[in-house]
Amino acid sequence: MKKTPKSLRLQIGIFGRTNVGKSSFLNLVTAQDVSITSPIPGTTTDVVEKTMELLPLGPVVFLDTGGIDDISTLAQLRIKKTKKIFDRADFILLIVEPEIWTESEENIYREAQERNTPFIIIVNKTDIREPSTDFIKKVNAITNKVVFGSSIDKEERDVFVNAVKKCLIELVPPGFLNPPALIGDLMPSGGLAALIIPIDLEAPKGRLILPQVQTIRDALDNDSAVLVVKEREYKHLLDRFKIKPDIVVCDSQVVLKMTADTPKDINCTTFSILFARYKGDLIEMAKGAAVIDKLKPGDKVLIAETCSHHAIEDDIGRVKIPRWIRQYTGADIKIDITSGRDYPDNLKEYKLVVHCGSCMITRKEMLLRLQYAKDAGVSITNYGICISFLQGVLERVLSPFPAALEAYNKENKKYTRSKT
Repeated sequence: MKKTPKSLRLQIGIFGRTNVGKSSFLNLVTAQDVSITSPIPGTTTDVVEKTMELLPLGPVVFLDTGGIDDISTLAQLRIKKTKKIFDRADFILLIVEPEIWTESEENIYREAQERNTPFIIIVNKTDIREPSTDFIKKVNAITNKVVFGSSIDKEERDVFVNAVKKCLIELVPPGFLNPPALIGDLMPSGGLAALIIPIDLEAPKGRLILPQVQTIRDALDNDSAVLVVKEREYKHLLDRFKIKPDIVVCDSQVVLKMTADTPKDINCTTFSILFARYKGDLIEMAKGAAVIDKLKPGDKVLIAETCSHHAIEDDIGRVKIPRWIRQYTGADIKIDITSGRDYPDNLKEYKLVVHCGSCMITRKEMLLRLQYAKDAGVSITNYGICISFLQGVLERVLSPFPAALEAYNKENKKYTRSKT
């Protein structure tokens, strides 16, 4: 992230009149004192740039501009610099106060329209004044991307910032949600990946499933070699090879055998975990797995799969994972299942969402699903992470991803302490 040049970052311009709280908003989002704040008009004298990693969007630059209505000394020069940011911004965040919509706000809105730039209204200072019904209707008539909150209310920071992230994800231009490499960055150029692919009832006749094919292609695109083998032949072939693979990837259903057969000095993971990173947010999903230890009788778990298929007798999502969760917890956990693009509105009823690998939806759709769960206060994980947790090998298969492993361990310790 630190090496990503500004030109490749999402540029987010923060606009508004003087003293509407633009700098306070930036400080809240970044959780740092980036911009000086003061009740004195014209405190922000130049454009303040802040680069950061805004998960799950990735690397961004926030551009905190001077007040567009500034009448202080040198105001015209500042306004001229502020207007240049319109040409640069991929997003325009307009910070306003409740009940106030002037020609300045209208001008910013028109600039966004002329440039066809995605536009979000942030109604700030709601701790001082509640917006009226008429004002809410007015801003919603301008855009359906409106966020209400207070940039000085630290206790509600997550709610406020998550609402802004949700709007950004929904409006993000094509190209800025490009996924990371599936596997190519986990081994050196010219490296070797061993892929363990069971051929069972769920394997399509005469072909491989999409995640397996994509992983092979990604390895080849990154100038690496691939060894494809079934789980029963894996150990025998590994013993025959003089060169150890740089990474081993398996289907989640054989993760226990794979970790048992793989030497400790070889990184290993599952296809589903690769896709948790590729299509979503691996760190959040790793943290979500720790919630399984907190499930109690009567809790509800949602199994969310994005493909619509005829379930076989021992279907992984509909049969095996529910059975394993109940066996692990020893509790009567209520489990609902959704498929295709159905995603329930009542997420708050669930303690945990266990999502499929999301190979049938876009990264943007998966990120929105993660955000919806976050908004509802519900933890979310995916099939592969859940299965590895239930099999007791999650730390091993998260080892190629240090940040996700650290997040999981931190969350797991928190739940362990609460149980004791």
